[in-house]
Amino acid sequence: MIRKTISREGSILVRKGTGKLIVDQITERLGISPDFVCHEIHIKPGSSVYCIFITTIVSSDVIDEILLKPIQEQSRHGEVSEDLIEWLRLLIPKAELMAFEDASEGIRNLLEGHCLLIPASSDRFLCYDVSQGQNRSISEPSTESSIRGPREGFVEDIARNVALIRKRLKSEHLVFEQMVIGTETRTKVYLCYVDNIASSQVVDEFRRRLKAIHTDSILESSYIEEWIQDTAITPFPQLTSTERPDSVVAKIIEGQVGVLTDGTPIVLIGPITFFQLFNSPEDYYQRADFATLSRWLRMFAFLLAIFTPALYIAVVSYHQELLPTSLLISLAAQREEVPFPVFFEAAIMTITFEILREAGLRMPRIAGQSISIVGALVLGEAAVEAGLVSAAMVIVTSLTAISNFVSPNYSFGIAQRIIQFAFMLLAGFLGLFGLMCGVFFLLIHLVSLRSFGVKYMSPIAPIAVSEWKDTLVRVPRYMMKRFPKKRTATK
Repeated sequence: MIRKTISREGSILVRKGTGKLIVDQITERLGISPDFVCHEIHIKPGSSVYCIFITTIVSSDVIDEILLKPIQEQSRHGEVSEDLIEWLRLLIPKAELMAFEDASEGIRNLLEGHCLLIPASSDRFLCYDVSQGQNRSISEPSTESSIRGPREGFVEDIARNVALIRKRLKSEHLVFEQMVIGTETRTKVYLCYVDNIASSQVVDEFRRRLKAIHTDSILESSYIEEWIQDTAITPFPQLTSTERPDSVVAKIIEGQVGVLTDGTPIVLIGPITFFQLFNSPEDYYQRADFATLSRWLRMFAFLLAIFTPALYIAVVSYHQELLPTSLLISLAAQREEVPFPVFFEAAIMTITFEILREAGLRMPRIAGQSISIVGALVLGEAAVEAGLVSAAMVIVTSLTAISNFVSPNYSFGIAQRIIQFAFMLLAGFLGLFGLMCGVFFLLIHLVSLRSFGVKYMSPIAPIAVSEWKDTLVRVPRYMMKRFPKKRTATK
C-alpha cells in the first residue's frame, strides 16, 4: 500500500474544507515525528479522504485490510454517495463518528492508537480503534509466589487485567467505571466493585477522590495511591496492592473496591484495616487451622520486628537487673571490647543491613541475592572479630531482619522498619519508659486512622464480634456468612 505524507504547508490538499484545515493542524503538530502517517485517498474528482495514524502504536495490517482496501475498492467501482461521511459509515460500521471541535480531539484519538478517516470538506470524522500495544504474556507474579492456587498475574495492559477479573467473577453486578487521569499521559483508570455488595458511600468516596486528582502524569498505581489516601502522615498503608487476580476478586466480593491503572500490573484495593495486612491469599487455599497458625506467626513476627532491637537496647543500657546473672555476664564479656554504646551499636548494624538490602534490590538479580547473603555474613563476622559490635547484637539484627520479611505486604514491611527505628531511638534515650510511651502513641495513632472512612483497627476497635471470623483467626468456610456484610464508612 502506497502512503503519502502531507507537508506542513498542506500543499497537496486541493480543497479548502474544514477537514482539510484540521488535517493541516494535526500535521503541523505531529508531522515532525517519523511514525506519523497521513495517507490521501482520492474517492472521486474533487473529493478526498485522509487516513491518519501513528504506525508505532497501531496495526498496519488491520488498517490496510479493514479500512484502506474496502474504501479503494468501492471508490474504484464508482459506488460513492455525495455524503462521504455517511458513505464511510456504511462501509465501516464499527468506526465511531465524531465531530471536530478543534485539532486536539483528533490528536487525542491518534495518540490512543486510533486511525482517523477525515473527508476533506467535512466537519466530522470517523475514528477506528487499531491500537496494538507491546504486552508481555501472563505469568506468575514475581513478588507474590503461590504455593497452592492460581499462578496468573496481572500485566501492564488494563484490558487484559479486566479480562482476568471477569474470567473469575461472572456476575452481572460487577462494575468497571473508566476515568482518564493525567493531562499529559491521559492514563486510563478503572474503578472496580460489585454494586450489590460494596458500600455506596465507599464507592462514592473513591469516585470523588479519583475525579479530584489534577496532575500531568500517572505512570504507576503508586501515583494514584498518594493522591487518594486519607493521610500521608503515617507509615501504615491505607490501601493494599496486589498482582494477583484471584486476590482482587476475593476482596471485591467482600465489599472492597479495586483501582486498576493502565501501564502497571499493580492493582490497589481499599478500604483496608490493620488486621487485613496480616492476611495472605494463601490463607484461603489452606486448611483453616493452618491458615490461623500462619496468621499468628505473622503477627508474632511483626512484634519481633518492632520490639526486639528496642528491648535489647533498653535492657542492656538501663535495666540490667531484668537479665539473669549468667546472661548478663555473657553480654558484659561480649561488650568488653566494643567501643560504642548499645544504641549506636544497634544503629550501625541496622543501617548496614538496610544498605545491603537496598544493594540487593538494585543489583542484577543473579548477583543481588549473593551479595546480600555474603555481605551480611562477612560483614557481621568481621565486625564481631574487630570488636565493633557484639555477637548478641548480630543475632538481634538478624532476627529482626528475618521477621521483617514475613509480612505478606511490602508496604507494611516498610512501616515495620520505620516503627522499629522510632522505638530504637526512644529506648536508647529513655529505656523501657520511652518504649512504653512509643507503644501508647502507636496505639493512639492506629485507632485514629481511617481508610476511606472505615476505622483502621476494626473489628477490634470498635468491637464487632460478628466480623472476628476472619481477623485473628480464620474459621472454616462453612462457618462464614454466605453473603459478606457491606463495609460502610463511619464519621
